[in-house]
Amino acid sequence: MYLEHFGLREAPFRITPHTDFFFPGAERKATLEALIYATTHDEGIVKVSGEVGSGKTMLCRMLLETLPETVTTVYFANPLLSHDEILDTLAEELGMALPEKRPRRLLRTIQDRLIDLYAEGRQVVVMVDEAHAMPRETLEEIRLLSNLESKRHKLLHIVLFGQPELDERLLEPAMRPLKERITHNFALSPLYRDDIGEYLMFRLRRAGYHGPDIFTPDAISLISRASEGLTRRINILADKALLSAFSENKHMIHARQIKAAIEDAQFNPMGGPVLFEKWLAGAFIAFLVAIVFSLAYFRNESPSSAPPGNASSSGISASRRPPSPLPGGASDAAPSAGMPLEFRRHAPENRKSEAISTPALEERIAATDKWLMSTPDSHFFIQLFSAGANNRRAVELFLEQARALDQPHIRVYRSKLSGHERYGVIYGDYPSLEAAKADFGSLESAYSLYQPYIRSVAKLR
Repeated sequence: MYLEHFGLREAPFRITPHTDFFFPGAERKATLEALIYATTHDEGIVKVSGEVGSGKTMLCRMLLETLPETVTTVYFANPLLSHDEILDTLAEELGMALPEKRPRRLLRTIQDRLIDLYAEGRQVVVMVDEAHAMPRETLEEIRLLSNLESKRHKLLHIVLFGQPELDERLLEPAMRPLKERITHNFALSPLYRDDIGEYLMFRLRRAGYHGPDIFTPDAISLISRASEGLTRRINILADKALLSAFSENKHMIHARQIKAAIEDAQFNPMGGPVLFEKWLAGAFIAFLVAIVFSLAYFRNESPSSAPPGNASSSGISASRRPPSPLPGGASDAAPSAGMPLEFRRHAPENRKSEAISTPALEERIAATDKWLMSTPDSHFFIQLFSAGANNRRAVELFLEQARALDQPHIRVYRSKLSGHERYGVIYGDYPSLEAAKADFGSLESAYSLYQPYIRSVAKLR
């Protein structure tokens, strides 16, 4: 109804998942990349949890569309399938003729089919949507399917998508065998207010809108509070607000239209700030895993491989500096086989032979406090990573992956920003901005997904 009024070619805020409208911000793209790697390279079960309307099904559809062509996917949309129906559906999706004596021979027949697919160089990924609603017997069947393997490899990769109730069910004693097979846990966090503004305009432009921002700051604040950051609620409120503005012949969305939409929607509270904190913790871990997995994916290395680079007292040591990608700085060293060119340039030599010391997190924080007391405000450093105070483990994992950097020049600080305590991981001590820029290129390549940047000591203080 309002499409022509706003210059749209299609409805921008449909609540049904449409992969053309997948929002890459708020760590969604990073989570997807981590899922792709975990699904195709790891041998355990992967779990994705999130509140109602947080975007789990959209993420599932994106995973279905973006997995490599060598992957055969099986999608279970109905969580109420019985034990036998799970096997029947899996067999049908794999193009199998069902054996006469079922179910005794069915599982063996499925295993034989999976072995044939594995021999052809294909992987099979089973995605289970709404896994929190599955009967216990069906979840047990999922666990048994994860046991299907050849002599050396799992034949099935399984991804469970579910609401937080899935996490609660996995705490039950009877669910322990399944829980212990889950090797990666991802959580979809609600969107922050700034994310919501970007999300709204992203959807509008995907739908053909070419004008200026139409949601006022007051309108975005109201949407943020009423939706609690859940994308389905954001879509519902935005759609109602556009309709209200159209009925008033307005082209801007103000607080008035949002208040009317909120009154009409009649949402029940989902948990307020507690919900944000709960899922924010999982989001940081998911994003950290995305960094590690994506780097390993593009390098054709294992996730335990550390990112390139080493440092001297003011940056990366000249004796261990990666070959320069800049004109006039070409290296004669042969690139590492199997790496894309942009990563071959930075492949460190003799990494395995290096003895690397990794101080404990509290030791690093204490050392950083001392460093701050004696370092001039005019000095610079490179910000590599940050996480909320409730994500100490995320920081520790990041430091583990950064072991190839000179350890004395990796620092960790703890600070409060806008009342929220956070950890930060920084690198180097540069007397000038130019000195920091000289080393920034190599680190930016290694940590590009997290968008490192140069900061001054004065700003940190």
